[in-house]
Amino acid sequence: MNFAPLPKLSIPAPLIGAEKGSFTEFTVTQRMPDIARRIVKENNFPSDINDKLENLANELVSGDVQPLQPDTGADFSTWQKYLEPYQGQRWIDIPWFFAETYFYRLILNITNYFNPGQWEGVDPFALQKERGLESSLDAIATLSSQVEKWLNSSIETEMSPELSNHKALIALLYFDLWGNRVDLSLWSALGDENRAEFDIDTQQGHILVDDSEQVANLLTKLQSGRVDFIVDNAGFELICDLCLVDFILSSGLVSQAKLHLKPHPTFVSDATIKDVLHTIDLLANSNKGEIASSGQRLQRHLGSEKLILTDNYFWTSPLAAWEISDPLKNELGEAELIIVKGDANYRRLLGDRHWNYSTDIADIVCYLPSPMIALRTLKSEVAAGIPTDVIAKLNQTDPNWLTNGQWGVVQLVMGNG
Repeated sequence: MNFAPLPKLSIPAPLIGAEKGSFTEFTVTQRMPDIARRIVKENNFPSDINDKLENLANELVSGDVQPLQPDTGADFSTWQKYLEPYQGQRWIDIPWFFAETYFYRLILNITNYFNPGQWEGVDPFALQKERGLESSLDAIATLSSQVEKWLNSSIETEMSPELSNHKALIALLYFDLWGNRVDLSLWSALGDENRAEFDIDTQQGHILVDDSEQVANLLTKLQSGRVDFIVDNAGFELICDLCLVDFILSSGLVSQAKLHLKPHPTFVSDATIKDVLHTIDLLANSNKGEIASSGQRLQRHLGSEKLILTDNYFWTSPLAAWEISDPLKNELGEAELIIVKGDANYRRLLGDRHWNYSTDIADIVCYLPSPMIALRTLKSEVAAGIPTDVIAKLNQTDPNWLTNGQWGVVQLVMGNG
């Protein structure tokens, strides 16, 4: 395993659940128990599994970390090593990122996800993922229709292809940032699909750091090469990822896109290869033409290997991103741009530690081999690269700005790892 040094900075302490009054404490002692109990309600697991899930929910508040029981997961022995430093410790006293990643691995252990039998391969979060897609059908239709127009805009208007692509990329980056919103609040007009336009100005007011112009410039000048996505959630957020993938491949801006996915269900809604294939099939088989066209283009990109789906157990591990293995780091080094999605992946980038929020993010994420753009809606008390005057203003106007999901960042770091 490659532990890349951070020569410019000393690494601060990790977030832990024992920090009184913190969002971390709330997550470990309330949100995570609720998730365990919701799994019981949304699945038909037998009583012995449900009892274990209830015990886990109770232990999270003040109990000790429980060990994994033997299972056939490819990462079982690795998790045994990860667990060694925390044996006999309470959930609230261990690093939060470890607690969360292990919590989700333990759920699969309890529900027999890896063991031969009735529950092998059963996603305990499948119902929530399906509901997420079903609730966003109108938004999917609107966005798919707009992508179609963007792909055709340079032909139908006097706008140059580069300018047209640049405008579309900015909008798609914003959609990918706010992809967990399915209420169509990103659109300024909805009554007539022919007039619906993306409301960029409104969104910029809630983006604390916005490097989307630089990213769009980079993408419009590539004309070949590969863009890698470190994917976050299934549902409409994955739809937004796929629309951006569809646009950059179908417009010829890049020659290949690679999606890095989770090897098993985790963090409730994180996307697996199975989720992506299911979503693309759902699009392609839609009875709405604009949705079906998008799905069919994505199917062709899969068939021609312009779109590559891959997974790696690093993305479900408790490791910080600077602990990335050499093979995976080299793989990412083949990309012209790495797009890192979501709050949990952002936390991994920063090691889920107590950095000063104004710390230059490039001084932390100095280990990646390619340019990286982080698209992240703030949902945890971890951040970097926020201007000090912005922090001071937010502390006055919105004390919960770090965790309420109302603020985002589009942060570009040029790789030199």
